[in-house]
Amino acid sequence: MSHDPSCVFCRIVAQEAPAHEVLRTPTVVAFLDVRPVFRGHVLVVPAEHVVTLPDLAADRLPDYMGTVQMLSRAVPQALGAQGTFVAVNNVVSQSVPHLHTHVVPRTKGDGLRGFFWPRTSYDEGEAARTAERIRTVVEELSSSR
Repeated sequence: MSHDPSCVFCRIVAQEAPAHEVLRTPTVVAFLDVRPVFRGHVLVVPAEHVVTLPDLAADRLPDYMGTVQMLSRAVPQALGAQGTFVAVNNVVSQSVPHLHTHVVPRTKGDGLRGFFWPRTSYDEGEAARTAERIRTVVEELSSSR
């Protein structure tokens, strides 16, 4: 599996950089965005270094998107949100050149409009607690498969 030591997401996958992980498999890692649109905003990345969705091998797509789908169920359940916004940028607006899918919790009236993504931050300890809540639901959903 390819790894780019200059890529922050590759370093998170290799556990060389800190992240509040919510899920780890041999092929996919999911963790909280450090500058979330809303608290509980998760990034899903393939373990291998690929830059865009078209670069991901077709045989990896079911596992990758299946993880995105499962997290789009887990995040609202864990956080009491009504749904999620799921997005992938390819090159344009892609702040880290490593494929990543945003799973953002949404609630009617939350203020998110169009593609303007205001960013927030976590209070001390809040990211760890939020990641734990999501991990708990991920484990429940994974065990019921």
